[in-house]
Amino acid sequence: SMVATGVQPSAIITGEGGLGKTYTVTKTLEANGLKDISDLAEFQVGTVLNARKCFTFVKGYSTPKGLYRTLFENNKGTIVFDDCDAVLKDPVALNLLKSALDSYGKRIISWNADMKDDDLPRSFNFEGRVIFISNMSQDKIDQAIRSRSMMIDLSMSLTQKIDRMEHIALSDEFLPEYSKECKVDALALIREIKDECKEISLRTLISVTKVRASNKDWKDLATYMLTA
Repeated sequence: SMVATGVQPSAIITGEGGLGKTYTVTKTLEANGLKDISDLAEFQVGTVLNARKCFTFVKGYSTPKGLYRTLFENNKGTIVFDDCDAVLKDPVALNLLKSALDSYGKRIISWNADMKDDDLPRSFNFEGRVIFISNMSQDKIDQAIRSRSMMIDLSMSLTQKIDRMEHIALSDEFLPEYSKECKVDALALIREIKDECKEISLRTLISVTKVRASNKDWKDLATYMLTA
């Protein structure tokens, strides 16, 4: 919420996969009035968007030059780098991010290498916000980036994971095509056999909920699926 409202320029959210990090970030940004423009094909031609009230997701791999373009094209908005760890490892990308996330009044980002793209300036003042979602541990993230960002570590015990899954699962927006009863039953089974499960995450809950909804002998099947 602090990033969405411009109080904080950036946040880094870390923790194991399947804990609902992306889901929570998306819902929080939307709750603060921001519109997801990750897929501009969804908008009608001629739609006028207020950049400060928009956010976009960047997933997968990005080169430093790609990062520079992303920052420029989404200036004034909120950029969410989701499992895009390349930008947190590459030395050139890190230098760009240090400028983008600085605490000074103006955050000037420069690209002084050969610029074959005529549509990109050699420098610009970045006025946007950035959220990083990563499965990396915090100690593997560059200290200069950590010092410029609000750090949120979602490392959890088994019980905490299930409690968090329950909080998300009982919302109307999570798997709306399945009944609350199916989700509650799935959660109860996961909690019961948690110490035997190979992995526990929201993806686990999704799989068990689907089994619960479609099979009479769902407990045996789900138990086998989680522990075998």
